[in-house]
Amino acid sequence: MKSAVETLNPTRVRLTVEVPFEELKDSLDAAYKKINQQVTVKGFRKGKIPARVIDQRFGRGAVLEEAVNDALPKFYTEAVTEAEVDPLGQPEVDITELKDGETLNFTAEVDVRPTIEIPDFSGIEVEVDPIEVTDEDVEKSVEQLRERFASTSPVERAAQDGDVVTIDLEAKVDGEVLEDGVADGVSYTIGSGELLDGIDEAVKGLEAGGEATFTSELKGGSAAGKEAEVTVKVTQVAQRELPELDDDFAQLASEFDTLDELKADSRKRLENMKQYDQATQAQERVLDALLGLVEVPVPEKLLEDEINTRKHNLEHHQLGQMGLDLEKYLEIQGKTAEEFETETREAAVKGIKTQFVLDELVKREQLNVNQEELTEHLMRRAASSGMSPDQFAQAVVEQGQVPLLVGEVARGKALAVVVEKATVKDTNGEIVDLSDDEDEETEAATDAADAAEEKTEG
Repeated sequence: MKSAVETLNPTRVRLTVEVPFEELKDSLDAAYKKINQQVTVKGFRKGKIPARVIDQRFGRGAVLEEAVNDALPKFYTEAVTEAEVDPLGQPEVDITELKDGETLNFTAEVDVRPTIEIPDFSGIEVEVDPIEVTDEDVEKSVEQLRERFASTSPVERAAQDGDVVTIDLEAKVDGEVLEDGVADGVSYTIGSGELLDGIDEAVKGLEAGGEATFTSELKGGSAAGKEAEVTVKVTQVAQRELPELDDDFAQLASEFDTLDELKADSRKRLENMKQYDQATQAQERVLDALLGLVEVPVPEKLLEDEINTRKHNLEHHQLGQMGLDLEKYLEIQGKTAEEFETETREAAVKGIKTQFVLDELVKREQLNVNQEELTEHLMRRAASSGMSPDQFAQAVVEQGQVPLLVGEVARGKALAVVVEKATVKDTNGEIVDLSDDEDEETEAATDAADAAEEKTEG
């Protein structure tokens, strides 16, 4: 076999391949064997029909077609290896000549990973938010904990903000009660905004046994997005009672003996959260700066596929779970279809560039992923997916996605290398040292790289 490669543009090549006919022998033998198992000819046992008889009865062309289909992947792979290119996606193959007994010639056009030159990035400087936890932040955190330990007690008065009411609901569209529009015994906290628009105004002022009707757009169910006439009946009004903020509360809600200890722990937790957020912010801004230094051509076919994947995931997974369609989502976001298209395309371009650049750094820095790093990443991905680590690991193996996870961790390590050489300051002018916890730095870098890529794992 002989092959040659022609560069059509920085992200696409054409391979020209010439195969001497004798190199098709194995594929021809396999073709005759396959046809033998599929057909019957009177006078011959199944599987024992001579090649000349198959040629006479079914045509030599059918055999050649079967043989070529069998042989093309092997010869294409050999040509790719010989040309030392990194293909992306499936090739467009064109058989330019097939002469029985002489030669098979074909071309294959395919997108390839572009050659990327990464310049010196040690001069990158970025600015991030400072780690500041105020007394107000601590008080808010403790108050949220206090809310979780609130109790309720029924009261004989009109419902007001903050009360927990038990209600029965009935929704009608065009005068007809919806099959899924009736719910009894629903517990609702007035002012929480967790149910329907307009419900707070409807129930406030009602006592147990009171009833009101209001109009609201349904957020889910069979008539999602439609205006409905909703009747709400209050069956109970309960007052929420918060525990006193004292040492007894600290002992009830935590492992601490005093309220001061609880507050100190809340402050530390908030500082840790802000520290992680700061690290992630640093990774994202360093990544943006790095991408700005590198010229990265993007294969058009790969870009279109990525755009379509992102749209599909949004419409059929994220929005589908919320009972929304794309039109309604854009209305809520206050975006036009054109703005959505532009943002999706920009995000896809950034995702592809991120993967190309960080993969090149992985190669250049000879970064490897060990079993412990992969396991830690798998555990984190499992937690975010809502699956147990065992379930997630099984799904990853069954779907052949282990290399994808390895790539995610490797790219996170590559970005961490860049961040380590960058200068990171907060808005107060203080140097931010992200090297205190190498594992946390790599974890944040992996998150930042994943956020930029948002690649489909399925």
